[in-house]
Order: sequence, then C-alpha cells, then structure tokens
Amino acid sequence: MKILQKPFQQRTVWQLTSLMALVLFLSGCGVNNIPTYDERVTAAWSQVENQYQRRADLIPNLVETVKGFAAQEQETLTAVIEARSRATSIQVDESILNNPEKLQQFQQAQGELSSALSRLMAVSERYPDLKSNQNFLALQSQLEGTENRIAVARRDFIQAVERYNTELRTFPGKIWHSMLYSELEPRANFEATAENADQPPAVTF
Repeated sequence: MKILQKPFQQRTVWQLTSLMALVLFLSGCGVNNIPTYDERVTAAWSQVENQYQRRADLIPNLVETVKGFAAQEQETLTAVIEARSRATSIQVDESILNNPEKLQQFQQAQGELSSALSRLMAVSERYPDLKSNQNFLALQSQLEGTENRIAVARRDFIQAVERYNTELRTFPGKIWHSMLYSELEPRANFEATAENADQPPAVTF
C-alpha cells in the first residue's frame, strides 16, 4: 500500500509543480496585461469625468458672481449657461468608451464650454470691481486649477488608451486577445475637435 502511495504522491507534487510553473510562465508572458490595461483606461476615464464635473459645479457660482458686477453681459453669461447644460446633458458612463461618436460629441460639448468660459474670463477684464472681488478671485483660481487637472486627466487617459490598444495589436497581447479576451475591443481616444486645435494659441499683450 505504501509502495502505491509514493508514486501517487510524486505525481501529485509533479502536477502541482507543473501548474505553478505554468502560472508563472503565463504571468511572465503578459496574459493579464489586457484586463489590467483595460481597468487602467476605465480608472483614467473616471478621473476625466471627475474633473469635468468639478468644473461644471464651479460654473453656477461663477456666473452669479459675474452677473452681480456685469449684468449687462447677458449674452456671454447665457452662452456659458447653455454650454454647461449641453456638456452635462451627455451621458458619460463607461459605455461611452466603446462609442467613438458619443465620445466625440462629449469632447465637442466640453470644448464649447471651454470657449464660453474663455469669453467670460475676457469679459471680467472690463470690470475692475469684479476683478478685485474676493469671491471671483477664489472661483477663478479654482477654475484655473481645475483646467490644469483636466489637462492632466486627459493626458493620463490618452496614455492609458494608447497602451491598451497597443497591447491588443502587438505580440504577445494579440495572441491573448484572440484566445482569452476577444470580447474586449480597442478603445476610442480623445482627438482634437476644435478648429486649429493642433496649433498653439497666439498670445498678444
């Protein structure tokens, strides 16, 4: 009986060793890269959403503050309110990442809001009392910080999508994609949607 158990035990140890070696081999070959990079894309997108939402939350107070000093700038104020409404009306759950057309619509709406906010900031230059108002200065500072965070979040998202899409198209990720993750599709990425967006703005003094 003991003689029979020994080969059985040896076979079990060999099977476990082989299984562990296979797991280590697969890990080293990047079998988990695709789902890992996919999760990073989702996390990066959440940060983009978060920063855009932060900007949207600041706008009502900013508009009210400007209105108190420059009520006659109704056209500019209305443009900001309407642009904010369009930007926040687009559903931005995770499904947008698999819909390039919807992502482009989202980008365009956010770009229109950025343009409207730029015009609002330009208006403030004509009102010294507004420019020196502490509430306006605080909101302006928060908005500038948010715009910087949006830029960083977009950059991180672009890099995450690029890495994920590259993994799907290159060896050995292409093999793992066809064998194990065929349901995962390439992700859409941010593109320049504004006219001349690829050119630096002209700054004049």
